[in-house]
Amino acid sequence: MESKKYSYIYNDDDLYKYIKEKMVDNDKYYIFLDEVHKIEKWEIAVNSFKSDFGNKVSLFVTGSNSDLLSSEYATNIAGRYVSFKIYPFTFKEVCELKNVLNKNKYELKSYFDEYMMWGGMPQRFILTDEEQIKTYLSDVYDSIVIKDIIERFKITNIDLFNRIVEYIVTTPSQTFSAESLSKYFEQDNRSVAKNTLYNYLDYMCRAFLISKADRYDIRGKRILNGKYKYYLTDLGLGQIMNSSKKLQLGAYLENIVYNELISRGYDVKVGNIENGEVDFIATRYQEKLYFQVAYQLNDEIIDREFVIYKDIDDNYPKYVISTDTFDLSQNGIIHKNIIDWLLDR
Repeated sequence: MESKKYSYIYNDDDLYKYIKEKMVDNDKYYIFLDEVHKIEKWEIAVNSFKSDFGNKVSLFVTGSNSDLLSSEYATNIAGRYVSFKIYPFTFKEVCELKNVLNKNKYELKSYFDEYMMWGGMPQRFILTDEEQIKTYLSDVYDSIVIKDIIERFKITNIDLFNRIVEYIVTTPSQTFSAESLSKYFEQDNRSVAKNTLYNYLDYMCRAFLISKADRYDIRGKRILNGKYKYYLTDLGLGQIMNSSKKLQLGAYLENIVYNELISRGYDVKVGNIENGEVDFIATRYQEKLYFQVAYQLNDEIIDREFVIYKDIDDNYPKYVISTDTFDLSQNGIIHKNIIDWLLDR
């Protein structure tokens, strides 16, 4: 629907008529509608095709973030669709794209470093230099922030919103609460209502700029409200905002592990226990996994990352993920090199 060739298709009637004329026999038809949100009341045409033709048609609909996934559309086509979230490339998919899956973790380190820096947005892999990548990612970022958030949700205090977005995007993998963010902005003589902060964070999640991980009390077996961790959907989108700040390698690695678990179909929460925090509890059906993530393990960090598990008295697998290339597994806790773990799926 971005093509000028179809500019005369304005609404559901135009769409229905155009496609109906193409259905000239009793064969099954596969209908692909890209950027469908540009057509007024498109969901009525989609419902009509399923109603009129049943199993004779299969429809595949794509569109931009919050435009397509808004609640009114979900209501209008409820029970008639299966939704798929399309994520940026995982590291394994990057290796497949570059045809380097046969290399070992030592040979793949440069590819991983680039992935941690610029993320996995597919378009960037056809660009030839860093400036082009920056320009592309900046355009994607601006489109999400301006089109999918500011315009859609009619944000009026754009300067404040941009400040909040910049703060979240440049400090990934951190625990936030409305109170902590309010105090941060008070230091800059800005008063921000908690409801405003929660709304802005929700808008960012709905546009897939970031994802929210709930905190889970492991002993009490309950969700803890008020404090959450936020992760970037793609690290490249954070990098273009982070040019003047120190690289946060540990946070980036944690973000990569979170995104990988999500892409593998796990529900991911941050674990809360009396003497600390487990980075991730990943569940999928009857499966449960625990993860600690550290960029590199020295003696002090080894004690911290492994000892945290001693208070969790179940038999589910427990992992420590780092960039170290030698195996530090101990006491039933599995240590994995990040590259080995990302390719092991």
